[in-house]
Amino acid sequence: MRFGTEILKQADFLATCSQGSSGITRTYLSDAHRQAGDYLLGLMREAGMQAGYDALGNVVGRYPGLEADSPVIVTGSHQDSVVDAGRYDGLFGILSPIACIKDLHRRGVRLRHGIEVIGFGDEEGVRFEVTMIGSAALTGSFDVNWLDRCDDAGITMRRALENFGGNADAWQSVRRDPGRIACFIESHIEQGPVLLSENLPVGVVTAIAGVSRLRASVVGLAGHAGTVPMANRRDALAAAAEMVLAIERLAQSDPSPVVATVGKISVAGGGAINVIPGRVEFTVDLRSPDDAIRRTAEAALTNACNAIAAQRKVVLEWQRFFDLNAAPCDPYLQEQLASAIGEHGVKVRRLPSGAGHDAMKFAGFTPMAMLFVRCGNGGISHNPLEIMTAEDAEVATSVLLRFLEDFEPKSPHAA
Repeated sequence: MRFGTEILKQADFLATCSQGSSGITRTYLSDAHRQAGDYLLGLMREAGMQAGYDALGNVVGRYPGLEADSPVIVTGSHQDSVVDAGRYDGLFGILSPIACIKDLHRRGVRLRHGIEVIGFGDEEGVRFEVTMIGSAALTGSFDVNWLDRCDDAGITMRRALENFGGNADAWQSVRRDPGRIACFIESHIEQGPVLLSENLPVGVVTAIAGVSRLRASVVGLAGHAGTVPMANRRDALAAAAEMVLAIERLAQSDPSPVVATVGKISVAGGGAINVIPGRVEFTVDLRSPDDAIRRTAEAALTNACNAIAAQRKVVLEWQRFFDLNAAPCDPYLQEQLASAIGEHGVKVRRLPSGAGHDAMKFAGFTPMAMLFVRCGNGGISHNPLEIMTAEDAEVATSVLLRFLEDFEPKSPHAA
């Protein structure tokens, strides 16, 4: 086995680069970020790459190509984690291409295009509540106001960068010229059960889902739990509960690729056991790889909830606080990935991603594609129970290597 066993060993070490004594937590610009980044830089250099940190703490490794003027292939993923995370989310997409380049270097092979592997410092947004910081900077969508955001300890991103050894004032240096990038490809564990249920090690991502996040405020009338007759109540919590179930039913009955989740619900003031709730708030996370479908689903669920509010005589107000368009993967690159998978005797399965990824930032900036790798253990992710097999890591890395070796940019004259 050329790749799988070693990649899992590397992931095991990176799991020790964590904040705290239990679980895996690695936030942006933390000591654990530095420890993991230094280890990744060592792997990159051992693989024959020039490597270092950029101004925002992203780890960047370069493997020059035969033609210095040719645009480079950029690949990679994120090295940060959620709180109490798994050990393969993000990191596999850094370790796998490093293994590919190590194999090319061992064989003395240089490709026409140079290759860059990037370990983005922050994708999850745990520390500063801003997601995809590194990939946003690279693609020109970094917001300078982010530098003034504070973490829970009151430390600004600017100060954290200074402490890390980065350079907040040089954030613009991270931005790339899209004309100098041939494509971006990200390998990532699926974080779901589709490939597992179909007994397939890898799959081709068709699109990354767009997201709408809404906050609903339900206002009824607080009252004594013992003295207000049931027929006279304007119970905000009962109304919200009915709305939550309506949202679930709508998503379940929709034949389109759409999912809806009510992840938070709260009663004003924390509620009381002997008080009819007068005000309740809940959130809705709505996703689809097709933005038109997402918009239609959003209208349907808000209309359904509005009808419940009218029937229960409560006031319902909506606030959209997050909106992210879907990111379709490049069809031409999808075909090249499918070809690489087929050459390994694996059935080609195409599927969307319901989770967000750094690759989203590259849609519309440069041709973008994603390779999914099977998750074990029911497809669980963002959890210490997240698993991957060495055999799947082997297949996925072999597929990525084939893609890199066979890559041909789309002709500008092609239809």
